[in-house]
Amino acid sequence: MVFKKLLGALGVGGPTVDTVLDPGAVRPGGSLTGQVHLKGGSADFDIEQITLELVARVEAEHDGEETEGVAAFGRFAVAGGFRLMEGEQRSVPFTVALPWETPITQLYGQALGIVLGVRTELAVAGAKGKGDLDPLTIAPLPVQEAVLEALGQLGFGFKAADLEYGHIRGTGQQLPFYQEIELAPAPQYAHAMRELEVTFLANPGGMEVVLEADKPGGFFSSGHDVVNRHAVSHEGADQRDWNTVVDAWIRQMLASHGHHSAPAPYGHADPHGAHYSYGHHDDHGGHRSGPGMGTAIAAGAAGLAVGVAGGLVAAEVVDEVGDFFEGDDEGDEEA
Repeated sequence: MVFKKLLGALGVGGPTVDTVLDPGAVRPGGSLTGQVHLKGGSADFDIEQITLELVARVEAEHDGEETEGVAAFGRFAVAGGFRLMEGEQRSVPFTVALPWETPITQLYGQALGIVLGVRTELAVAGAKGKGDLDPLTIAPLPVQEAVLEALGQLGFGFKAADLEYGHIRGTGQQLPFYQEIELAPAPQYAHAMRELEVTFLANPGGMEVVLEADKPGGFFSSGHDVVNRHAVSHEGADQRDWNTVVDAWIRQMLASHGHHSAPAPYGHADPHGAHYSYGHHDDHGGHRSGPGMGTAIAAGAAGLAVGVAGGLVAAEVVDEVGDFFEGDDEGDEEA
């Protein structure tokens, strides 16, 4: 999906911009490549700078109510300092490194309902105009895929995914928001939790895996949330028995009663290749999240090989993605 528009902020007859990303999904921390296609206007223009901005649709809590907005999480100057002649067509190739915490938007080729985009900004002779906005597809890192696959093999089912504005205290989180992947409990754990939420915070050396269980209350007690953090390395992901590792994580979390400790450094793993850390939900600052964008993707028979649960849901996801990009472009044009 590529959008092309006149940069109204630069005046009638100004240059147009059309950014085309190279096909295929990119992984967090990987290289995003593509080309910015420029077409000169009715006169010569000095192109001061071409900037790419990464944006995401996020949810936030304001005065006790959930709201949605757009958050930027990366800006890259990819070219500038040249003259674009009248009517000239020029293509500018680019390669930029995605943040390691970039949320994943698909699993096994199926969309999770997470909306990311790349917005192009052109600075010409002191004026700035925002051009097209292109959807960004992010596939999971090997560790992320392995953890989700193990959860699926253990019987957990995918419910929804969303992006929450804010920081998880006690972690090395870098972006202003974090991704939550919400799972229905496996049958063997249904008595002990109502829902499991998974957050990945990747970095060059590995990642923190944050698990949050919504534990039901008893006859004389109310329900509460328990958070469990683990640090794992990118290296050797294909050599671990992830079903055993993840099952141990779940058992440790459900057995905890408020104990909290920091994860050990990478490279000092326990026999399961993980580090345990668990406590109450206040690691999230007391914030609870609901379903993201109404996405309902059922878990497949083999792990979390996901499939969209019905054509209506698929249409709703597509409509919301379209609204995000088209709405943003319309806002730019009015500016």
